[in-house]
Amino acid sequence: DTLYAPAEFTLSKAYPNPFNPSTSLSIALPADGVVNISVYNVMGQEVGVLHSGNMTAGTHTITWDASSMTSGVYFVRAESTSSVATQKVMLMK
Repeated sequence: DTLYAPAEFTLSKAYPNPFNPSTSLSIALPADGVVNISVYNVMGQEVGVLHSGNMTAGTHTITWDASSMTSGVYFVRAESTSSVATQKVMLMK
């Protein structure tokens, strides 16, 4: 965590992307709050929850291990009380 809180809510680009079997993203929070980070398939169905609950202000790294998923495109959606960010990732096995 950084000493100074980020100015705005952001979700970084996933790295690596395409990935196998895991990828990481950073989320920057300007203030403490409830954050939900979920993964959806192209049909819009939720296939995983990476974080649900309180998170402190600052930058956090979230890793998704998709070893149990099939190859394809997924969307990582991060939602706070005031913002939503979505990231497209591709799993290649």
